[in-house]
Amino acid sequence: MAVEKTRVVQVHQHGGPEVMQIVEVDVPAPAPHEVQIRQKAIGLNFIDIYCRTGLYPHPLPHGLGFEAAGVVSAIGADVSHLRVGDRVAYGQGPLGAYADLRNVPADRVVTIPDALGFEQAAALMLKGLTVQYLFRQTYRLQGNETILFHAAAGGVGLIACQWARALGVRLIGTASSPEKAALARQHGAWEVIDYSREDVVARVLELTKGQKVPVVYDGVGRDTWETSLDCLQPHGLMVSFGNASGPVEGINLGQLAVKGSLYVTRPTLASHVATAQAMQAAAADLFDFVTAGKISIVVGQRFALADVALAHEALKSRQTTGATVLTLD
Repeated sequence: MAVEKTRVVQVHQHGGPEVMQIVEVDVPAPAPHEVQIRQKAIGLNFIDIYCRTGLYPHPLPHGLGFEAAGVVSAIGADVSHLRVGDRVAYGQGPLGAYADLRNVPADRVVTIPDALGFEQAAALMLKGLTVQYLFRQTYRLQGNETILFHAAAGGVGLIACQWARALGVRLIGTASSPEKAALARQHGAWEVIDYSREDVVARVLELTKGQKVPVVYDGVGRDTWETSLDCLQPHGLMVSFGNASGPVEGINLGQLAVKGSLYVTRPTLASHVATAQAMQAAAADLFDFVTAGKISIVVGQRFALADVALAHEALKSRQTTGATVLTLD
């Protein structure tokens, strides 16, 4: 097949949104283990900002984005589980999802249910797979637990609220405004603490009748670290899975002893879906909840690829609710 051209967002130096450039590059035929995808929508995530700023460094120049959905336009010689024309998505692809057309390792790609649109699929994959590994692998929720989940009105948080409700779990969320708190409740949060007006630790104590929680899921990072530890029961687990407010640094392990022999983990999606089998199993679990109507994805913001800088600014400043996607012509 002929080499095709595509628009792609590249970063030639780390920094603010202004460092992103849209350039045109060649896309060769897919390698034997790859598929070529004509992308329809791209999901935005905080990890994209970490890559752009260099918090998660990659050799320069590099692309951005890990999550998108589209249609398979070509397949490599060794690919057997996908065909040209399949509607597909990926949420843990190699860096470079901000593009119209790209080649992706086939073991990262899954077919999507007919009922799921491209924008919803692009917005769902990384966030939904994140909740899958948090709730079903990192700390496997059984039902009837009370948990704390920060940023409950964000893209990951709204999926978490729905998944917790489906499991019979009482999710206490945190949010920055009454509007965001109401949104999290609408999606299944048992209670939501408006941290701009309320003391999170005091409210968790009140809601749990002094028992605190066995697990805290924290994608915020630096700003919520101490609060999260103070909400845990003895022997509780602190799951620090993101750095929206900046990385957690200078950890004093003695704190974990003083606060009740606590556990801390810093998991990643990549390590939980490292094989094709693990990826397919996690996606199947996620899609089961979606097709059963227990989880829906809320696309709160849409930006054209040309407006990628505006999209990053909105995400970083926490002006967004639900998921944000880049749309492609």
